[in-house]
Amino acid sequence: MSAIIESKQEKINLESLKKTDVNLVIFGHGLVGGALIEQILSKQKSLLERKDLNLKIIAVANSTKVLLAPEGITANWLNEKETSGIKHSVKTVLDFVKSYDLDNVIAVDNTADEAIVFEYENFVNSGFHLVSSNKKGNTQSLDFYRNLRATLQVKNKKYLYETNVGAGLPLIDTIALLHASGENITKIRGVFSGSLSYIFNEFSEGNKTFKEVLVQAINKGFTEPDPREDLCGNDVARKLLILARELDLHNELEDVKVENLIPKELRKGTKENFLNSLETLNIPFAIKKKNCNSKNVLRYVAELSGDLTKNDGAKLAVRLVQVARNSVIGQLKGSDTIFEIYTENYGDNPIVIQGAGAGAEVTARGVFGDILRLSEQIR
Repeated sequence: MSAIIESKQEKINLESLKKTDVNLVIFGHGLVGGALIEQILSKQKSLLERKDLNLKIIAVANSTKVLLAPEGITANWLNEKETSGIKHSVKTVLDFVKSYDLDNVIAVDNTADEAIVFEYENFVNSGFHLVSSNKKGNTQSLDFYRNLRATLQVKNKKYLYETNVGAGLPLIDTIALLHASGENITKIRGVFSGSLSYIFNEFSEGNKTFKEVLVQAINKGFTEPDPREDLCGNDVARKLLILARELDLHNELEDVKVENLIPKELRKGTKENFLNSLETLNIPFAIKKKNCNSKNVLRYVAELSGDLTKNDGAKLAVRLVQVARNSVIGQLKGSDTIFEIYTENYGDNPIVIQGAGAGAEVTARGVFGDILRLSEQIR
């Protein structure tokens, strides 16, 4: 009998040795962050059974409070954060992780906060890996961009950010692989914004006014709470810059020529004032549509071109243009985004990556994918 018990105990010990704990610290639990947490909680059991991967969310933070849970949060995490959460600071999180001597820790940034990206090096120096849907980490100054990567290399840590461009589409990985393999990328062009894709796909067809289409996009949750964040073009500009830097181009955000779609008189002021003034958008966009060739449609297009073999040879532009109705970009539907990657060997036939470009669930699924890929790399 004792031999059987010992045999079972050995089996349990072997199984525990196989298991890998990966500890997640999640910053931001809005639409994307909240969806991500629910996705992880729903898959924890199957990941442990199928992959021997014990994925634990040990901390959830927003700008004011943080819930610390060394054994991992439960499905009741939001209520627990309200009742048991403490005042949030980065130091609080770092001290917590250090006090429990936790390994395989990933900081997951689902915010749109600029301040947190300046903590990335602090996280890496403290033993964290990084996963982020926050584009601002990759669009700071070139010096910041290089210093972060140097720190990652020294500390042997990873930083994954596939959802920075294209939500859940395998875009950044594809471009990085092509570039690393020596494929000369000559141009990248496409519709990078799911919200602007939806707006101009709808506006180019039918007889709805621009205001009607914009309100439709807002109600479907495709735009930011303040739609000016989409219409100003800065978000698309950040995405274009991220792709340029994947090709080792030495560009800054101010190098991107951006067409702002918001009339000057509405660029400042409150969100409420802007939303109450949407009628003023109808005439200028009606004129753009009227001036559009009957065989063309309007699309808000980002383009990286020029001599991409030179560090300073790129041209980056984001603007509203006419494209042929029967072209790949012209046939876009819904909130899909599309990316055309032109290379020397492929010639005039680009690699095309297309898919859903808007929605919290899609982005959260992409972040989850980065977490799982990173978990496989560090286990």
